[in-house]
Amino acid sequence: MSFSKLGLSDAIVRAVTETGYTTPTPIQAQAIPAVLNGGDLLAGAQTGTGKTAGFTLPVLHRLSTDANGAAMTGKSSQRPIRALILTPTRELAAQVEESVRVYGKYTKLNSTVIFGGVGINPQIKQLKHGVDILVATPGRLLDHMEQRTVDLSKIEILILDEADRMLDMGFIRDIRKVLAALPPKRQNLLFSATFSDEIKALADGLLNKPATIEVARRNSTVEVIAQKIHPVDRDKKHPMLAHLIKSNNWHQVLVFTRTKHGANKLVEQLGNDGIGAMAIHGNKSQSARTKALSEFKDNKLQVLVATDIAARGIDIDQLPHVVNYDLPNIPEDYVHRIGRTGRAGATGEAVSLVCVDEHDMLKDIEKLIKQTLPRAVIPGFEPDPNARAQPIQLRSGGPGHRNGGQRNGGGNRNAGGGGGGGGGGGQVIRVKTGGGAKPRGAGGGGGGGGGGGRPGASRSASQHRSGGRGR
Repeated sequence: MSFSKLGLSDAIVRAVTETGYTTPTPIQAQAIPAVLNGGDLLAGAQTGTGKTAGFTLPVLHRLSTDANGAAMTGKSSQRPIRALILTPTRELAAQVEESVRVYGKYTKLNSTVIFGGVGINPQIKQLKHGVDILVATPGRLLDHMEQRTVDLSKIEILILDEADRMLDMGFIRDIRKVLAALPPKRQNLLFSATFSDEIKALADGLLNKPATIEVARRNSTVEVIAQKIHPVDRDKKHPMLAHLIKSNNWHQVLVFTRTKHGANKLVEQLGNDGIGAMAIHGNKSQSARTKALSEFKDNKLQVLVATDIAARGIDIDQLPHVVNYDLPNIPEDYVHRIGRTGRAGATGEAVSLVCVDEHDMLKDIEKLIKQTLPRAVIPGFEPDPNARAQPIQLRSGGPGHRNGGQRNGGGNRNAGGGGGGGGGGGQVIRVKTGGGAKPRGAGGGGGGGGGGGRPGASRSASQHRSGGRGR
């Protein structure tokens, strides 16, 4: 099947073809006709399945070919916002808006993206001029709403992308405030990697007789990703990582750590080894995060070190290596981390460096993905068989696994990254059967790393997030 057979306009098919994509992925083949039909949609898709194009292409088609779209004389003419795409993170928002621009370049539609961590005045100027499609993070959108610098009264299509991540990061109150400002008659599209109880509750209140699509088994890992465990002592992780990078001649490596401090420390250590590395996490300025991600995408940076808050914010075709320097304290995050590789049908490798402290975490991950991951001891880095486990310090400083501290990424409102679109294929399409793992700690809450969902967080916690609301 080709994109032209899905009912998309010639202008959009032309733009898609120029990007190198010719065959729709399973989520695209199902979602595009469903969105074109005009009804609501509940879609479950793992990262790397091409879901961004699954909603941007039909939205561009609908807005550019209806009466309003046909009457447009150019991209610069005044127009109201007709489609709103909400994402949980800055990086995902930027990637989605980039997709809108790329796929819509031969239409007369225009778009913009708004998120925190950068000046609001240029955004106000752009919004005043008028855009067709607005991509936004919830917090910064509320800032504009409160300043009356955005008009959502003409919204025809609402898309919630990475809805599970938004709920998990405590944005439900923000989302409800946005929904209250939208016209009651509109098309609603909800995309989520998991169908948790919270997602089903949100869908029940938001969607009207939606079509339901689910691609790939829930919490599955893509088959083209080769997964491997390297047992190692906790104090030998850094030397082992440097050894793996140098001995295997790895040139583009995404490394995940549990904490921001750990990410910064590892960057310094790798630099001392002659390995170029930069960190991306919630405490970094937006300019620093953009620079690090851009250099990594352009293959100018050998190693990018990220925390879980950025697990869904890095969309890079042909990314060959993902390393779990620390295992995530939430098993579901393992799936999202390693989903950064093996995208668009390409092969990828996911390596985890596991010390005795993380054995319980590894068991939980293997239980979730329903497979036992192969172990490989690296000569010279054999772990001490008599080593005893020690409590793991989670981000808020509380000891212990999972609930011993605030989960990494909970509540830091639009910081970090989300997963993007991009192609992907070969997944088996299955009908939704309900259930799904309930994310622990969903809904945010106050605590060490910066408070949870507004207004539950204190103002001081909000100010901790790069000087204010709406990151």
